[in-house]
Amino acid sequence: MSKTLRLVFSQWQGGNNPNYVFGSELLSHIVPQSSTAQTIRVTVDKNLEQELLLENGVIGESSLLKQLAEAAKILEEKSPEKVITLGGDCSISQAPFDYLHGKYPDSLGILWLDAHSDMSTINDGPKGHMHVLGNLLGYGAPQFAEKVQHPFDVEQVMLAGLKYEELRPCDHQVNDLKMNYLTPEKLAKDSQPVIDWVSQNQFKHLVIHFDLDVLSPQAFRSINPGKPYLDIDQFPAPVGTMTLEQITRIIQDVSKKVEIVGFSIGEHLPWDAINLRKALAEVEIFRE
Repeated sequence: MSKTLRLVFSQWQGGNNPNYVFGSELLSHIVPQSSTAQTIRVTVDKNLEQELLLENGVIGESSLLKQLAEAAKILEEKSPEKVITLGGDCSISQAPFDYLHGKYPDSLGILWLDAHSDMSTINDGPKGHMHVLGNLLGYGAPQFAEKVQHPFDVEQVMLAGLKYEELRPCDHQVNDLKMNYLTPEKLAKDSQPVIDWVSQNQFKHLVIHFDLDVLSPQAFRSINPGKPYLDIDQFPAPVGTMTLEQITRIIQDVSKKVEIVGFSIGEHLPWDAINLRKALAEVEIFRE
């Protein structure tokens, strides 16, 4: 049996954006293939035309909890040593990171590569992908946080690429909890601040959450603020400024110091492919 499990987790309800389904499926073809890792698809409700209801402060709560439970069950049954999760919105990281913390309870850290904190409460916003890191710390949305069997401590998390100067009111827990963070400017030239954090905490294992929104839309267009013709100044959230080369360098440098046992990729929105697919759907020959 392979030591590594790949979860294709096309969850979209956490961001209330059906385009994440196609983004996840395409991502499963983009990532380097493996002849040994097992791939399993988490069953996701793909009734994409439905209007999601606000349930207990979270949009699409029932679907999200159902899918979270299935992902957790898969991990428990397969018991992998490493997990790659291909999303989907950012909430796809909760089940695998919780599982891996149970497997490596005394030596695991989280490197959260993201322009945003993902630490909001249900009083700050109703979208599940805004709560996920807060859930893993025992905060966030209570009905999701209570599902975390192995919560993390603040010291075990590094927010890297965070647009700290542009924090919104919904990001208040970054300061409330005194989170470790590194801005894009701190990581522009080298990865040493991340290496120092790993060394200070004596981590032996690391999980990485790679929200593609940490990247600049000029460097990587398959993200929400990379949508064609979008006025970037009107985008309602901080926009990432890092390059793919910088992120790759950070990951490679860190992997020389600590074993990466979990890797999640979220928020993949390949606009050219999405728009081409929608356009061709209007052509009769493709509907025959």
